[in-house]
Amino acid sequence: MHAVLTRRGFLAGAASLGAAAGFGLKPAGAAGGNPLTLGDAEILAVSDGSLTLPMGFVLPEQTPEEIAAVLTPHGMPTDALRPDCNVTMMRTPDRLVLFDAGAGPLFQDTAGRLGDSLAEAGIDPADVTDVVFTHAHPDHIWGVIDDFDELVFSEARYHVPQAEWDFWRADETLDAMPEERKSFVVGARNRFDAIEENVTFIKPGAEVLPGVEAIDTSGHTPGHVSYMLHGGGDSLLITGDAITNVVISFEKPGWHSGTDQDREKGAATREALLSRIAADKARILGFHLPFPGMGTAEAAGSAYRFVPA
Repeated sequence: MHAVLTRRGFLAGAASLGAAAGFGLKPAGAAGGNPLTLGDAEILAVSDGSLTLPMGFVLPEQTPEEIAAVLTPHGMPTDALRPDCNVTMMRTPDRLVLFDAGAGPLFQDTAGRLGDSLAEAGIDPADVTDVVFTHAHPDHIWGVIDDFDELVFSEARYHVPQAEWDFWRADETLDAMPEERKSFVVGARNRFDAIEENVTFIKPGAEVLPGVEAIDTSGHTPGHVSYMLHGGGDSLLITGDAITNVVISFEKPGWHSGTDQDREKGAATREALLSRIAADKARILGFHLPFPGMGTAEAAGSAYRFVPA
């Protein structure tokens, strides 16, 4: 997430916030139930833990009364959000693919659990053949290296949106970034340096891997990409952070989010994406939706609601 939450323990005082009734309640396991089958591919969500985001950052333009009117009916706290972090895993006969790599050990204490979740699912990180990124915020890319700056997925090919790579590596990006978020730029560059020898660049519209189509969902970051997985006449959209909250994103998609690099474009992308999902009755898997993050959107008056799988 594009936020001021850049250091382990920065929000430790908020860790005691209660999970919302019906939202954010974790199943016992770290892998999201039975795999979804798409042709010869199996899709499974694995948990990287969760984040804590102050409400003043998430919704900087809304009043406390406006926020309470949306969240209180769902039993959700109004001072902060604690979104889950759901990494999508796809297994085919010849590949083991992760969509994003989690936060690693240096972001927030409640995140960086992907290694444990993979172990629980019986997955050796060395067996991962591909890591496909939606964007380069800390909770999505910092997990490619461990405490010793060694690659966690040592045998993988890394697929990065070209626009995302160019943005985070540009000199003007570091210069223009607010001081409290410069570590996001430094962190992204550090991870890009670590994977540079094994990178393939992605452009929207391309088939990244067999059955994996890149979709332009920029706005959250300049190069943000979502992925439509196809197989067996069925499909699943990996949304990344184009949709970030189980209530706010659906009921108020036009509200500007402090997590979006370009707030206007982020809102426009979100509204267009939800319209498409609802019209097509498409299944989605959202990185920050309640674990395991799978469901769809349906129209609800002038907005939408999330329907979990």
